[in-house]
Amino acid sequence: MEAVLKKIIADPRYRKNIEHGEPRSGHPEGKIKYHIAELEENLEKLAPKISDEQYWKLKFLIHVHDTFKADSIPDSLITNPNSHASLARKFAAEFTDDADLLNMIQFHDVNFALWQQFAATGSYDQERLKTLLNTIIDSNLFLMFVIIDGSTEGKDRSKLFWFLSEVRKYKNSMVDETWFF
Repeated sequence: MEAVLKKIIADPRYRKNIEHGEPRSGHPEGKIKYHIAELEENLEKLAPKISDEQYWKLKFLIHVHDTFKADSIPDSLITNPNSHASLARKFAAEFTDDADLLNMIQFHDVNFALWQQFAATGSYDQERLKTLLNTIIDSNLFLMFVIIDGSTEGKDRSKLFWFLSEVRKYKNSMVDETWFF
């Protein structure tokens, strides 16, 4: 995975797109390259708890998940072929055939969408959560990524606690509250 990541970082589409972004709600860092740097710092905080394979998969997710926001239709559904998640998945598929990693890229923001629904109405689409959990095979890796991505400046960590609590109603996980930083 380390060699794959080197190819991704050298790709001209990646290099162009990481320059995209302005400071905004939830992303005060602005450019995607600064978001990636912050997530890499978070990954290093988890590094003592994870395997080498998990480390490189998480690093792959960090570098790809938001990289195509510049080319996407803003605020489109994640299943829209022109959403940032779909474009990132398509790009990642050029470098890996790992269906689980590709699904994690596609659905990396579902946790936030479910939380928004819950915050607005007091309930959420539990079938959507079940579908997510049935689609993602390595729920531990996915939860690690959700923590890494959700533990940045400008993001409310209570959303992470809520999501972990909801996931644990359906799946056993080695990832628990002790993984938060």
